Amino acid sequence: MASPNIEAIRASYAGFRDRDIEGILSGMHPDVEWVHPEGMTKYGLGGTKLGHAGIKEFLAHVPTVLGGMRLEPKEFIEQGDRIVVFGTREVTSRRGTTVTLDFVHSWTMRDGKAARMEDIFDTVAFHELIES
Repeated sequence: MASPNIEAIRASYAGFRDRDIEGILSGMHPDVEWVHPEGMTKYGLGGTKLGHAGIKEFLAHVPTVLGGMRLEPKEFIEQGDRIVVFGTREVTSRRGTTVTLDFVHSWTMRDGKAARMEDIFDTVAFHELIES
């Protein structure tokens, strides 16, 4: 059986799968830091977003840059208040090109919710897809 922290993160991934923003936020602390590589700033997808409002704003912007995305978390590793998730994402450009890219998500938990999520991935491959 998974820990309560991993179950909270899995609930957020289920929200992504179901396109349910409230489901995504269910595992997030109200003052969560949502961090993406600065290399994605060119597309409005880089930097740190704060709180549930910041996540909602980020997610509302994604469809202006991408045609679609599906996350597949594959491995969860927990150490103290940190959960690291290895997975793949199937990403579709606005022109219809689809590729599968690896990701690492580093989650820091507080009071059973994610206080920080850092998305780590190959920004060069992501740029190539967006521009394809």
